Amino acid sequence: MASVLSFLRHLPWITAFGLFGNIISFLVYLSPIPTFYKIYKKKSTEGFQCIPYTVALFSAMLWIFYAFFATNSTFLITINSFGCIIEALYIALFLFFATKEARAFTLKLILLTNVLGFGAIVFVVLVIAKSNHLRMKILGWLCLTLAFLVFVAPLGVMRQVIRTKSVKYMPFFLSFFLTISAVMWFFYGLLKKDYFVAIPNVLGFLFGIAQMIIYFIYKNCEEIILEEEKEDPKGQKLPQFTSEQVIREVVNLNPTIVVRRQENNSDRSVAMATMPDGKDEGFHTVEV
Repeated sequence: MASVLSFLRHLPWITAFGLFGNIISFLVYLSPIPTFYKIYKKKSTEGFQCIPYTVALFSAMLWIFYAFFATNSTFLITINSFGCIIEALYIALFLFFATKEARAFTLKLILLTNVLGFGAIVFVVLVIAKSNHLRMKILGWLCLTLAFLVFVAPLGVMRQVIRTKSVKYMPFFLSFFLTISAVMWFFYGLLKKDYFVAIPNVLGFLFGIAQMIIYFIYKNCEEIILEEEKEDPKGQKLPQFTSEQVIREVVNLNPTIVVRRQENNSDRSVAMATMPDGKDEGFHTVEV
């Protein structure tokens, strides 16, 4: 233990932040495992989205490409190489259990970003850009922009948490490790004077804090099931009918039914079935 502390004490600050940044980012990449374990157990992706993982894969690919042109960027290469592998596994698992619509959307997104988008970037950087300085500048701005998008990607999940008052789609540990990781990479980029690394992590820290605050606000709240998310026992969405539609269907089923509107305080629509002799057979009411 003493030898480890002595080793850490003599590490340059930039190496220490790069090392801890790798360790914490490694935990960030592993933090969705409980989420995907749920998907595996339920054999369904439920309300989970694959967009953050697709964007994260594209980001890791781009950072590796950037690191090849930057100096002393071993820490960027190691962690983003691991990121490419783990994000690809997450996406493969998501595709396996996703619905037909979700699978089609995810495949289109991968084709658009990770294949066509990344291919276009490689062409511009290697063919059109002639100097190493220009290549680094192009890739740096692209990485910075994409890093912003990675940190902004959970906004949709945060909105869903606020609407449903449920945190089941926003894993706490992912938010926690993202926040700590942003701190490590900010100081790494600052000490290395690589502002393409440092600047986006300021936003990452702020969004991470916001996610954790939202988590603690809603973690004990009773979930609100939105109308568009209601499902029957077989997992199919339940159709929503107005009272007039219900009455119309009742009338269509039995031509002898007479529909009357009661103008009273309760304001209810009443469908009453009558026999040929005019006697009431029964009635069915629907609240408006």
